[in-house]
Amino acid sequence: MVETKNEPRIGVFLCHCGTNIAGSINIEEVKNYAKTLDGVVIADEYQYMCSTPGQSKIIDAINENNLNGVVVAACSPRLHEPTFRMATQEGGLNQFRFEMANIRDQNSWVHMHDLEGATEKAKDQVLIAVAKARMLEDLQPKSVPVEHAALVLGAGVGGMQAALDLANAGIKTYLVEKLPTIGGRMSQLDKTFPTLDCSQCILTPKMVDVGRHPLIELRTYTEVEKVEGYIGNFTITLRHKARGVLDPDQAAARAAATGILGTGCNGCGDCDAVCPVIKPNPFEMGMAPRKAIYIYHAQVMPLQYTIDFDACVKCGLCVDACGSEKNAIDLEAVDTFEEIKVGTCILAIGFDLIPIEEKREWGYKQYDNVITGLEFERLICASGPTVGHLIRPSDGKTPMKIGFVLCAGSRDNTGGVNKAYCSRFCCMYSLKHAHQIMEKIPGAVPYLFYMDIRSFGKMYEEFYYRIQNEGAKFIRGRVANILEDPITKNLIVNTEDTLLGRPVAMEMDMVVLAAAVQPKPEAEHIRQMFGVSKSQDGWLLEAHPKLNPCGTTTAGIYLAGVCQGPKDIPDTVAQAEGAASAASIPIHMGEVQLEPYFAMCMEDLCAGCGMCLNQCPYGALDLIEKNGRTVMEVTEAKCKGCGTCGGFCPGGAIKMQHFTSPQICAQIDAFLLKGGVN
Repeated sequence: MVETKNEPRIGVFLCHCGTNIAGSINIEEVKNYAKTLDGVVIADEYQYMCSTPGQSKIIDAINENNLNGVVVAACSPRLHEPTFRMATQEGGLNQFRFEMANIRDQNSWVHMHDLEGATEKAKDQVLIAVAKARMLEDLQPKSVPVEHAALVLGAGVGGMQAALDLANAGIKTYLVEKLPTIGGRMSQLDKTFPTLDCSQCILTPKMVDVGRHPLIELRTYTEVEKVEGYIGNFTITLRHKARGVLDPDQAAARAAATGILGTGCNGCGDCDAVCPVIKPNPFEMGMAPRKAIYIYHAQVMPLQYTIDFDACVKCGLCVDACGSEKNAIDLEAVDTFEEIKVGTCILAIGFDLIPIEEKREWGYKQYDNVITGLEFERLICASGPTVGHLIRPSDGKTPMKIGFVLCAGSRDNTGGVNKAYCSRFCCMYSLKHAHQIMEKIPGAVPYLFYMDIRSFGKMYEEFYYRIQNEGAKFIRGRVANILEDPITKNLIVNTEDTLLGRPVAMEMDMVVLAAAVQPKPEAEHIRQMFGVSKSQDGWLLEAHPKLNPCGTTTAGIYLAGVCQGPKDIPDTVAQAEGAASAASIPIHMGEVQLEPYFAMCMEDLCAGCGMCLNQCPYGALDLIEKNGRTVMEVTEAKCKGCGTCGGFCPGGAIKMQHFTSPQICAQIDAFLLKGGVN
C-alpha cells in the first residue's frame, strides 16, 4: 500500500470522452488550472480515462508521485466510479481516497454551445472535488453472511421462471403468489404471438415443474406482510390468507396436531357442485360465474379449492359434500403468519389494465359490445366462458366486422387514465386477435385503428405482414369516439384516416380496446416495504436502464417482468433469468461486501433523544443501552448513506462516512471563496 501522509498529494485526471466532454470544454485549460490547486502534485488528461491505458495512468501516477488522493473529472459516478475506485486500489491506495467530478452529464451535455462557460464550470467542479479529496479518509468495506434461500414474489411466467432457475441452481426458493393459483396473466391467454402457440400448452408444464420441484416452497393465496433486514439477511413475514380448504399436507399436519383425520382436498369438485352462492369469476373477466368455493380453471396449480369468505354464507353444504374421509373444509379458518429468512428477493408482481371505462368516449361498460383485449382472449379461448365461440355480449350473435382500437390509453399524455408510454405488446396481440378472427370465423373482417404498428421483436414484423396478407384492414388514425345504434347494438367508430386525410365513420359489430397497462395498485405498498424506487410512471425502477436492468438501488432486491415496465413474454422470461442469475450470486458467494457509506454515531455527543429514528427511510437506526446511557446504533447493512439522520440530528452526533461535515464544508468554502489557489 502507498503510505498516506497528512500532507495532501492529489492527482487530477481529466477525460475527453471522445467529443462528449472535449467538444464543449477546453480540457487543456482545465488541466493547467488543476495544477495550480493546493495539494495537487500532478494533473493529466486522456482520451478515454475509463480505458485500460487511462486507468494505467492513474496507477502509475499514484506510485510515481506518492499520491494520497485521486480526482477523476469525467462522466457519471453512477456508471464509472467503481472502475476508478478499483484503479485507485490497484495503485496501492485505499479505494475510498477517490473523488469524481461529473463534467459530462452535469456540464458538457448541458452547456454544449458555451465553451467558455462550460470550461469555467469544469474548473469549479475540479476545485470542489480537490477540496474534498484533501480530506478523504481510509474506509473499509464490511462483509455480512448470506442466507442460502431466496424469495420470488409473484408467480406469473416471470416469477415461475426465476424460481425454477434459482431452485435449479441449488437454492431453496419461496415462491409467493397472492392468488390461489400460479400462472399469472399468461394463463388467461388463448395463444401467444408470433408463433401462435397455445398459451396453456407451453405454460402448464412450467406450472407443474414449479409444483414438483423439491427446492421450491410454493406459497399461494399468500401476501407479504412485513420486510425487515438487508441483503443476505432479509426476514420476511408472510400472511397466509384463510383458504378454508386443506391440502393433503395440511390435513396430515392437522391430524398429527389434533387427531382430526382426513386426506385433504383432491380437487374432486363435489363442494363446488353443492355451493348455492354464485359470483362473477375474475379469471374470466366477470363473463362467467364461479361459486363461493372455487378453483379458477381446470389447470390450476396447486389443485386445491378456495373459499371466498366474503361471499360464503357458511351453510355447511360443502362440508357434507366433502365427506369425513377427505375432511378438507374448515369454515372457521383464519389468516396465519409465517416468518422466513432469505438472502435475496425478486419482485415479479406483474401489471394491471388501466380503468379504460374512464375513457367515456370509447363506451366501455356503456355499450355491451365494447370489450377489452383480455376479455377477447377469454371469449376466443376454447376453455373460456363461450368455449372458444366468439359472440357479441349483447345478443350472442357472431360478429363479422370487428374493430380494434390500438393504443387505447397508451402514448397519450393528456392526463387522466392516459399513459404517455407505449404498452409495447398491444399492437402485437391485436394482430394476433385479427388472425384468430379470420381463422375461426370465415368471412369475418378485422379493422385495426392504429397510430403506428410497433412490431419490435424477433419475427414480429413478419407476423405483421402476414396479418396484412390474410386480409386484415388497417386504418391509421386515433379513434375520437364510439357510438352505439340503440336498435341494432352495432357500434359507430369515428376516426380520422390520416393516410386519406379525411374523417371516417365505420359501423362495427364489436369493438376491442387494446387497453394500456399500468402498475398494480399494491405495487406502491410493496415497493415501500422492499425499499425500491419507482419511475415517474409508477413502474419499479431498475438500478441502471442499460447495465443493470434486473437490479435495484436496494442491494439484494431484483426485478423481473412487467412490474419494471411493459414487456412481452420472451422479454419477461429473459429478465427473470437475468434476475435469478443476479440473485444467486450473493447466495453462492456466501457473503457480500457492503460499501462503507453508512452513518456512524459519535456516542459521546449522542443524547439518545431518538429524533433521528423516524427520519430514516430504511429503518437502519435503533436506540440501545450502552454503558448506562441511551445512544443511537446504526445497522450498517441497512444504512444507504442518504444522510437524512445526520442532517436532522440536533447534537451533530451522526457522522456520514465519506460525506462528513468537514468534507462538505471544505467543498462549499472552496467554491464560495475560490480558496485553495496558489
